[in-house]
Parts: sequence; structure tokens; C-alpha cells
Amino acid sequence: MPKARRGADSNASRAQRATARDQQTKSISPARWVAFHVLMQVETSSAHSDDLLHGAPLRKLSQPDRNLTTALVMGVLRWQIALDAELAKLLDRPDQPLPDEIVIALRMGAFQLRHMDRIPAHAALSESVEIVRAAGHPKAAGLVNAILRKLSAKPAPGKPIVESIDAVAKRLGHPAWMVRRWETTYGREAALAICEYDQHEPASGELFAHDQIAGDVDANLIDDGSRLIAELAVASHPSPERIWDACAAPGGKTAVLARRHRNAELLATDISAKRLQAMRRRIESELPDREIRTLEADAGQLPTSEGNFDLILCDVPCSGTGTLARNPEIRHRLQPSEFERQAARQREILNAALKRLRPGGRLLYSTCSLEPEENEEVVKSALAQSDLQKNLRTIPISELLEHLRANSVIHDKADHLKQLAHGDFLRTLPGADFQGDGFFAAAFAREA
Repeated sequence: MPKARRGADSNASRAQRATARDQQTKSISPARWVAFHVLMQVETSSAHSDDLLHGAPLRKLSQPDRNLTTALVMGVLRWQIALDAELAKLLDRPDQPLPDEIVIALRMGAFQLRHMDRIPAHAALSESVEIVRAAGHPKAAGLVNAILRKLSAKPAPGKPIVESIDAVAKRLGHPAWMVRRWETTYGREAALAICEYDQHEPASGELFAHDQIAGDVDANLIDDGSRLIAELAVASHPSPERIWDACAAPGGKTAVLARRHRNAELLATDISAKRLQAMRRRIESELPDREIRTLEADAGQLPTSEGNFDLILCDVPCSGTGTLARNPEIRHRLQPSEFERQAARQREILNAALKRLRPGGRLLYSTCSLEPEENEEVVKSALAQSDLQKNLRTIPISELLEHLRANSVIHDKADHLKQLAHGDFLRTLPGADFQGDGFFAAAFAREA
């Protein structure tokens, strides 16, 4: 739905609305009111839902209210495209822009009516109306009431027998351009499976066997795909003396490296001071007896004084299209032009990191992107570098997967592991061949 531009408010009108809002919010559940504000921040800024859902306003809520807030925020973001398409059909003037507050209230009400069976329709409708009033748009209360009543009286859209890829994208809440890319790269069946997977809470991990290290890893903080990347890096080198986790925050993979190679010197760097600080707190809490040195640094320009390494993990910044179930707002912000910008940065980091490998060293390059520009094409570019190619080769990822299986890191029953090896590389497709985030990985070896 189109949105209206926000105008300047006088101090007096803001104060009046604040007083009225204090009275009106008493009729809105704390969970819905906090969810509304989180969604407004995601809509009107570059804020991330994951950060906001761990912020102070949610910590003040009871656990049931916190759960409802999270369900509302993530659900609305996952289904936003589909909700907007259905709501637009009920507006008399669908092309007329609406203020953000009204759009968010409509989405929240529509999501509850369509996807939350345990929420009474009257609660979803009435509180959406009150949210609009409390947010400073009392004259729009009638519009929101009428639209949501119409929606509640209509049956939910069904799945047609024959469906274009654009229709699939709209029904499953994804940008059409994104789904068309996946259809071209992976086929229609896989593209649909990815879209279906993205619309629900990420699946709980079933790939890894339970061992002491796995028992220490918080499943809420590291997805199976993310852990697999770290375990593949570990498997690529049996006994490294020096390890560099080049883009380490938030630290889940760093923790796996630290546990598996307890005697190695480990350097964890990140370009973001804020993320690095949060990672330090996490590492100190999870591994109080393990010395890990952290450094705020650009992975493409690590100081030469840091020397070279036996094992390097390059889990580089990327578009994140493999994590849309976990980070649903990415689909609303990402543009196709972003892939080349990301790829240029990824090539810079990978080429710089490869030059820091000791003879006999190993490097694992990975992204949580589904896009070839950020994956195979970056690896191809690195292998073509004239000053690297003579001493550089790729390690077939199937060898590392078999090593993990043979050492009981991965369940023996994980017989679908062969599907994850695409040539020499790892490729996990959420919902299609893997119950977890979408990752790509390539392992490099520098010859002595």
C-alpha cells in the first residue's frame, strides 16, 4: 500500500496528541502497542527487527506478552507483501497514500485475522482501531474498522491450481524479482520451497549429533546452517596454531572455533565496534576460561603486524537472502543492484584474507546469501588472481562433510548431505534440501 509523506508538527499539536494517546493506550494491550512501535521503527528507519525485539521495551513485558509481540512483528514482516495486496483490494482508492501509522495498524489487524487462529477477530479489529487513534489519526479509525471488517468477512485466498511466479511471490510474501531469480538459478520447485520456509519460524536444528560441544551451543543463537559453516572450517585443518575469524560478530561461529580448537591462538575481528562489544560479552559469558583476542578491524585491511594464519574463516557480509525466515525485513529493503556492491566488498575481503594464509593453511569462505554473484562468482574471481592461483586450490566440500559425519559431529542419518555439495562447494537451500538458513561455502588450501 502506498504511504503518505510525513509532515512537520507543531509542539502544541504534539503535546495534545501525547496526552490523548496516554488515555487511549489504556485500551491497547501492551504486546500490540510495543509491536506497533517496533514495526514503525523497521518501516521508517534502518533498524533491524532482531535488535528491536531484544530491546528495553520488550524486557518490560511479561513472557506471554513478549511472545505475542515477537509473533506479531515477525509475522507482519514475513507476510507484509501478501497482506498489502489483499488490503489494497478493499480500499476505495488503493493508489492514495496512507500514513505509516495507518498502514502498520492495518497490517497488524490483517495478520491477526488471517494467520493467528487463537486471536479473537473482535480483539484484532478493535485494538487496531485503537492503535490508529492513539497514534494520532482518530479520523482514520472508521476506515481501519471498515477495511478489517470487510477482510474478516472474506475467506482467505486459496492456492490456485495454475499459478504464475509473480502470483506465487505475492501469495508467499516475497518480491517477485527475488523469486524469479531463485527460479532461474535453482528451479521452480526449490524456489517455492524457499518461499514457504521463509514464512515460518526457523526450524529447530536436527543436523548435529549431541556432544559436549554441541550441548554448549545455544540453539537460539546459532542456526544449523551457521554452525555447519564453523564446523566445516574446523574440519578443514586438524591442528592450527593460529586462527583468524575475519568477520566474527555476533560470535556464534567464533565460539565453535574456540571450543573445537582449544589450544590455538584465536583472533576475532569485526569492523563494527558495537557488534564487536556485544560479541565480547557473549564470548566472556559462554567461554570464560578460553582466551580469545578481539580487534576492531576491516577484514580487507588487517594490519600486517597481525601476521599470517593457519586457519581463516571468512564469513563475509552479504545480502542475507538465505536468512529471510529469521530476518524478514531484508526482502522489503533489498534491491537487485545491491548484489554487485556486496560482491565487490566480498572479493576485497577474500583476496586480502587469502594472502594471510601460511603455507599449508586453510580458509573457508562463506555467505548466507542465495545469490551466485556473492558466491560462486566471488570464488571464481579469487582463483583467477595471478598472484594466488599457483599455490591455491579448493577442497571438495564433500570431503569435509564426510569428515564431520565420520567423527559423529553430524548425525549418521543425515543421508541428504550429498545434496548439500554442489560441485566443490556447499549450498544449503532453506526448505528445499535443508532445514535451516541458506548458506554457501568454499574451502581453500594453500600449498606449502
